[in-house]
Amino acid sequence: MGILNIEALFITEDQSVLEAMKQIDATHNQVLMVAENKKLKAIITDGDIRRHLLRGGKLEDKIREIANYSPKFIHEKDRDKSKELMKKWSVLSLPIVNEALEIQSIAFLKDYEIGRKLSVNAPIVVMAGGLGTRLHPYTKILPKPLIPIGEIPIAEHIINHFMEYECDEFHFIINYKKNMIKAYFGDVEKDYKIEFHNEEKPLGTGGGLSLLKGKLKSTFFLTNCDVLIRANYKEIYDFHKQNGNMITIVAAYKHLTIPYGVINLITNGEIASIIEKPEYSFLTNTGFYVVEADVINRLKNDQAMGFTDIIEQQKNLGEKIGVFPVSEQNWLDMGQLEELERMRKELEV
Repeated sequence: MGILNIEALFITEDQSVLEAMKQIDATHNQVLMVAENKKLKAIITDGDIRRHLLRGGKLEDKIREIANYSPKFIHEKDRDKSKELMKKWSVLSLPIVNEALEIQSIAFLKDYEIGRKLSVNAPIVVMAGGLGTRLHPYTKILPKPLIPIGEIPIAEHIINHFMEYECDEFHFIINYKKNMIKAYFGDVEKDYKIEFHNEEKPLGTGGGLSLLKGKLKSTFFLTNCDVLIRANYKEIYDFHKQNGNMITIVAAYKHLTIPYGVINLITNGEIASIIEKPEYSFLTNTGFYVVEADVINRLKNDQAMGFTDIIEQQKNLGEKIGVFPVSEQNWLDMGQLEELERMRKELEV
């Protein structure tokens, strides 16, 4: 129920939102305890951070500005009731404290989402027609959707994640080695519907959607076949609908440290400043979206284009484009060989 090193989940209120994000990513939990000398002061979750950023907050802001200073907790004598109380209070974790409010352990209610209906039941479009050139030599033999991650290919991992939200209608846009993809799913025992849409020529990450004209009439998820988002799909879907977006981009925060001293110049070779190993944080497109069906109806047939071009097209038409941020750890992308190995390690545990 507790974890071995609870100090890994401690953070101080003077630390930044960026530091909290990094710590949440490193610990693979969605919560941190704001503590001083082990004494519980507040709690901060990944949801608190996301809401802060969506309100225009900065990564440099202090945790004290967004933490919950009225957290739920239980005393050691009640630790046997932790699961019952987490369900009652609709929380996924609960600090266990002594009489001095010093944190002794933390209880987690894994794989259980409290008080939320997880059903989304939206159709899913998977862009699965690319050559996968960044994954040679694997894709010389197999199409990208069939590259195995553990005992099943990446395409089945994607399907299984959506099935947890009662999404059972899948549309695969295929081109490269399409007969292998059809043959594989023809032999798989499945409790979902899958329809294949053949590109006669490469249409890019967006143009292939024109093959779905008249076939999708409701809000749908769109994903590349080489990414897996480990987030709450119901929360993403609800965010999209509540904000009246035409397209919602799921974006991941990336943190990069330049391993050199970066020099800024004025003129004539004169140095203005030198910054040792600067850090940069930015949002990056994951290739996972929620999309309204009207987007498909506005596409020209057989016109090759990227989905980012479609986003610009909709923006120019005055449509609302939203961004739902997730942590870097919640985005698995096998588009490159090193990332493929990371995905295997993450999913084979």
